Amino acid sequence: MSTIGKYIDNITYYLSEHPSILNFRWSSSQSWGSTWSFLFTSISLYLILSLFLHLVLCIILPRRRPIPLGPIPALHSLSMALISFTIFSGIFLSATAEIRDTRWLWRRSKTPFQWLLCFPLGTRPSGRVFFWSYVFYLSRFLHLFRTFFYLLRRRKLPAHHLLNHSILIFSSFLWLEFSQSFQVLAIVFTTLVSSLVYGYRFWTAIGLPSACFPFVLNCQIVLLGCNLICHVGVLLMHFLKGGCNGIGAWGFNSVLNTAILSLFLNYYVKRYLKKSKLNSNNCNNGGNDGGGGNGDSSELEKVKDL
Repeated sequence: MSTIGKYIDNITYYLSEHPSILNFRWSSSQSWGSTWSFLFTSISLYLILSLFLHLVLCIILPRRRPIPLGPIPALHSLSMALISFTIFSGIFLSATAEIRDTRWLWRRSKTPFQWLLCFPLGTRPSGRVFFWSYVFYLSRFLHLFRTFFYLLRRRKLPAHHLLNHSILIFSSFLWLEFSQSFQVLAIVFTTLVSSLVYGYRFWTAIGLPSACFPFVLNCQIVLLGCNLICHVGVLLMHFLKGGCNGIGAWGFNSVLNTAILSLFLNYYVKRYLKKSKLNSNNCNNGGNDGGGGNGDSSELEKVKDL
């Protein structure tokens, strides 16, 4: 039991009590990628590279044959699952420690859950939770590789991937730049779902059986639902508890999230209608679809990204 306790203490130390975490401060001089010029340059470069790769593939290989990538996508999924779970553990432990150490400052006006939704006015981007917010921001760039995998496999320019990834990078930058409220819960939800999704993708990529339902799509629905509920909570806290830090950035992020939600709903409705049509045709053919239902679920999971 003592060995397990020491192991847990070591994990807690390296994820929430290490001096690098405690002394973290988001600034252009100390944090790589923390300038507006870097943000816009990196997003522009991502869009240009994606378009360039798409054009090159169309010119060199016009027949749209998928390019074999071997174990690269599986390894990427495994690494992203591990990174996401590490960020989830780190932000969870750090938020718990931060509540323990600073609760005396705001305990008369807020509960811990309310603090997670609404940072006090004047909060600065430094310390534990902002360290993991910074790591989460950097991890968004690793997600971009899925766009290039998609291009090499399908030879189509995934406009929804480009917009989705660009918005998520921009949003995570705003969290840090303006010490935006709600970001702790957003990171907790997103990294937990991402670890499950990428773990599932690795599972299926190595040839293990897939789920009999659209796993990735359902995870995305749960994530969007949690974010929507929390956004309403932030708005209520802002007007009922004297204001939340970074509410301007939160409002702008809400607009960006609405764009993602509209894309998702548009995609989901189209896929649902298509699936309903396929099921109707299968019923008319006596129910012998040759596994078409599973194929459609697999297609759903391949297209939607986190």
